[in-house]
Amino acid sequence: MPHPATPLLRLLPAILMLLASRALAAPVTAERVATLPATEQSAWNEYLARSAALAGKNAAALAAELSSQKLSLPLPAPDGGDFKQPGKPDPAFYASEDSGRLADVIISYQTPSGGWSKHTGYSKGPRRPGMLWSSQYPPGEKPHYLATFDNRSTTEQIDFLARVALATGRQDCAEAVRRGIDFVLAAQFPTGGWPQVYPLEGGYHDNITFNDDATTRVLELLKAIAEKDPAYGLIEPPQRTRAAAALENGLRCLLATQISLNGAKTVWCAQHDAITLQAEDARKMEPASLSGLESAHILEFLMSIKRPSPEVIAAIEAGLQWMEAVKVTNVARHKVGGKTIYQIDPATTEVYWARFYSLKTGQPIFPGRDGLIYDSYEAMVAKNAAGYDYYTTQPGSLVNNGQKKWRKSLAKAG
Repeated sequence: MPHPATPLLRLLPAILMLLASRALAAPVTAERVATLPATEQSAWNEYLARSAALAGKNAAALAAELSSQKLSLPLPAPDGGDFKQPGKPDPAFYASEDSGRLADVIISYQTPSGGWSKHTGYSKGPRRPGMLWSSQYPPGEKPHYLATFDNRSTTEQIDFLARVALATGRQDCAEAVRRGIDFVLAAQFPTGGWPQVYPLEGGYHDNITFNDDATTRVLELLKAIAEKDPAYGLIEPPQRTRAAAALENGLRCLLATQISLNGAKTVWCAQHDAITLQAEDARKMEPASLSGLESAHILEFLMSIKRPSPEVIAAIEAGLQWMEAVKVTNVARHKVGGKTIYQIDPATTEVYWARFYSLKTGQPIFPGRDGLIYDSYEAMVAKNAAGYDYYTTQPGSLVNNGQKKWRKSLAKAG
């Protein structure tokens, strides 16, 4: 009789190969920088020193508050939902008393380094002296998401405060915005992208992060500043010039990270190594892959550029061609037991894009909570819970209408 472990043993080589192909993300460290060409080391060493200095600034400010409040441990920050402004708020919204009170709370949670955390309970009122700036780690533990671009954080707070400053003339809001922009500029890697968390935290947080549109939202912010959006009239010329330069460096990063498959440009991974620019894994269910969702938003950003270079136009055309080619048209979405599932349905008229596509084959892939990657949704859900959005319709607006508008605007500009 075969040994009970025989099936597992037969799978072991494949499992080991999978694990080898999905190495842990390499953080940005002095040891890695030391292996770079001498001409590149200076910029990276300056970046690491700046990150360490801002981390020290955060720690020193908290230590001073603990001393003044006679606390042995910090107070926990309240947890809450992600901060998001209304879709199309009226200018009167930013001049309202409610917005003024919210601005007070947001300013109180701006870290000494200049950014903001995520999931902060702003409804609980302003931060108290001796309290953490982030709800994402308990008192006494290592900082986690202390300031981040994840889930719209930092960019959304900056935009809100800028609009409150425009509506009310509040100088404290204007100053918080300027400090926030300094934080954004400090966080940009020499290669042009942005980490998920800054000061650097290590692990996949050090990757250039397109996941959840983190870097894309930073670029949108810098573009608004460079183009003199009225909300950012408070930005003074020297800082505006730095923002415009950061935007150009960020555009170069987008062009450099666009992935080629079989000799043709395609789209982007949700995260890329900060130094090598190669596609990288993040969490267990976020493998190195071609992103069907974040890439659509990157293309939308590129298409918003008024006078795109030939290189930007070529990147957009390649991305649009890829999006057209990888539509999923034989899948239908259903609700079963209150949960969303996807089923093969040749008769459906629904059109989707997969969240992940293989870097080798270009076909949809489905990472499971068991750490394995499946080549079909059906195979994945047979062994895993389905609580993740493996398909999206969002690129549809880009493919169906966005590119038509872009081509018209391009023709007029030409």
